[in-house]
Amino acid sequence: MHRAVMPKIGTAQAWRDAARQFLAAGVPPEAILWGDTSTAPDLFGDTAPMQTGGQVTVPRSFISMARSVVWHSDPERFARLYAFLWRLKDAPQLMTDRGDADLSRLRRMEKNVHRCQHKMKAFVRFREIGAPDAARRSFAAWFEPTYHTVEPTADFFLRRFSDMDWRILTPDVCAIFEGGKLTFREGQEKPALPEDASEQLWITYFQNIFNPARLMVKAMQSEMPKKYWKNMPEAAHIPQMIADAPARARAMAEAAPSFPPQRLAQVQAQLAAHQSAWEVPKDALAKDIAACTRCPLHCNATQAVPGEGPMDADLMIVGEQPGDQEDLSGRPFVGPAGQLFDQIAGRAGLQRDKAFVTNAVKHFKFTPRGKRRLHQRPNASEIQHCRWWLDAEIAQVKPKLILGMGATAAEGLTGRRDAITARRGTVEQSPSGTPVLLTLHPSYLLRLPDPQAKADATAQFQDDLTAVVRMLA
Repeated sequence: MHRAVMPKIGTAQAWRDAARQFLAAGVPPEAILWGDTSTAPDLFGDTAPMQTGGQVTVPRSFISMARSVVWHSDPERFARLYAFLWRLKDAPQLMTDRGDADLSRLRRMEKNVHRCQHKMKAFVRFREIGAPDAARRSFAAWFEPTYHTVEPTADFFLRRFSDMDWRILTPDVCAIFEGGKLTFREGQEKPALPEDASEQLWITYFQNIFNPARLMVKAMQSEMPKKYWKNMPEAAHIPQMIADAPARARAMAEAAPSFPPQRLAQVQAQLAAHQSAWEVPKDALAKDIAACTRCPLHCNATQAVPGEGPMDADLMIVGEQPGDQEDLSGRPFVGPAGQLFDQIAGRAGLQRDKAFVTNAVKHFKFTPRGKRRLHQRPNASEIQHCRWWLDAEIAQVKPKLILGMGATAAEGLTGRRDAITARRGTVEQSPSGTPVLLTLHPSYLLRLPDPQAKADATAQFQDDLTAVVRMLA
């Protein structure tokens, strides 16, 4: 049995050296007892030098991950890293396996360390401890990190405050920068730091930039956890600022200036220009869409592609925009994406011929590449201009439910540009009040190169179509 005791300072390099030596010597994970200086020594551990074999290479992504994980506080972090490294030497592809439980745990530990480093950069508060007129001013700060992040984060402060002497004191490890040299030493108890004359100026600034009308206490505490408040001078004023927020927000609203009549008229006219006021017989809708010149997309497309299907359908299916084949035929969802949709809809029990099928944008936007026309995503302005026709179709059909497929459809129906992968499977509302179930676009499934990822996304898409059938029933 081999014993490896990691020092509190220089942990990353020490673990890397030890792991490299054990791996080259072929020592399996179960034959090593890992620990740090706070761990009681094992009386039966073997620290004798080993005969090593050839050099072993591992992916750089693992080295990057290990450099962070070693600073976690989990006493098993060294053993978990080496156990995964032992597997990795024979299977380098493990670093891309999102389903691997060991990698998933290490990634969570890595994320925790990165978050702790971010908090340290944000919440360290220096106080001047030397004479202000000295050649190099001197500052000190007390901080209580969740993990062992002082050493890996010290470079940030070194780059930012290289023109002064400073020290960051913690119960774990202290970082000292004096005379242009950075050193580390064991942690200590909290010292009595002097008051800083500039703190009151900072507190006044902090109170003045606080916006009571946008107060979200849970979000604030998520970014600034209470555990850090005791060492931050401005935090003592936060409870009172929260208590006064409702009254301050009301006062701000009462004091807010109103729109001057001319400006208000311009705003109202602009809003009206983007709201569909199409009021003619239903059979004229497709003809009017075909003659649309509301945005520049009509200049290069072959023709506009209106929706088709029963004008009293309970379900409206909204895609993103016509593709190459739709642009040529003048009908929605007849290309590869439409054919894939029909296959999956059939398995889900959704009857396309009973739904009104359309797109959020009516003209094909593309970039020519030789004889091919490559799809381009419509921008916000083009989606907004085409919303005139989408609103008109919704008003004419009056569906009970809308299925929005893809990010462009989601933006056209809800006005939000948030990622569709995070919103799929959810039900939102269109401005008309009609419920909108959001899902992926079939073309997204066609573009996925990884077979497993494509299978998973297809299963999610079919689940969403099944949910549509269930909701309508």
